[in-house]
Amino acid sequence: MVDTLNHQKPVSEEQIAEQLKAITRGWSHPLRSPILRTPADEGLDYEDVTFPSQDGVPLEAWFIPCAGSNRLVIANHPMMFNRYGCPTHLEPWRSFGAATGNTFEVDYVADYRILHEAGYNVLTYDERDFGLSGSGNGGLNSGGRYQARDVIGSLLYARSRKDLKDMAIGLFSRCNGANANLYAIHTQPQFFEDVRRLVLCQPLSIRSVMTRELEAMGLGDRVDQLDREIQLVSSLTFDQMSPNTWAQSVNTPTFLYQVHDDVLTTPADVQATFDAIPIEQKKLHWIEGTTLRWDGYLEFQRRPEPMLAWLDEYMA
Repeated sequence: MVDTLNHQKPVSEEQIAEQLKAITRGWSHPLRSPILRTPADEGLDYEDVTFPSQDGVPLEAWFIPCAGSNRLVIANHPMMFNRYGCPTHLEPWRSFGAATGNTFEVDYVADYRILHEAGYNVLTYDERDFGLSGSGNGGLNSGGRYQARDVIGSLLYARSRKDLKDMAIGLFSRCNGANANLYAIHTQPQFFEDVRRLVLCQPLSIRSVMTRELEAMGLGDRVDQLDREIQLVSSLTFDQMSPNTWAQSVNTPTFLYQVHDDVLTTPADVQATFDAIPIEQKKLHWIEGTTLRWDGYLEFQRRPEPMLAWLDEYMA
């Protein structure tokens, strides 16, 4: 996910070309962010664990046990974030969201407390190239495609632990992490046959967010040019990084939620992802009254009831 730059439209072709290259550089190699809180800050016991992604990249994680529970939620995070969240109230991460007002901290540790109190074990990990996990694929962004291997790695790890292997599993995935889940399901569905449910927070097509960024800069007619610039760095086009296609392979009951008026995307993009899911056991929940994407990231800890009800129904 990329935020718009706060400046006027360039006046020359050379300036436009440089702005497109600057967007490409920022998107292709996103910042890492630090882990500023742990589950202990919410009074939770936890284990520091590490496990390999499907392709061997080492992933750092927390396991938060819930005594007597046979239910496990595996959680991941958006681009640039990590298992703690993101300190976008501090520089340089604040600048990432400054132009769109997303300048407050996103702290996911409270989410894990809520899940724990609701009777769930939690495994939450840093995706490759973020947090404290290892690097892979040259650190290149991929709209979640490479992180799909991390999703599968987390499932393999859970199934390898004697104390977790027989638990009912649900996946709670946010933004880039939601994209990663959908791509993993699309390309390697055999790993998801016993996953009970998905909760997807704000999956995002790269074409949608980049189009919105260019429109805010007065460069809405340069989408194809930016698409080419990003392909020259990442080897991927916008349309190769779209959950709208990958969602067609979902066969797991899915709860999807999104800020309706999020200035970084459009309702149509999220609706297309939801509509592509080919099963009846699905729900789309719109968050109204805000344009801030970060409000969507905090929705679960503010109003967790719909998501918990979804979990309880399919993971009893």
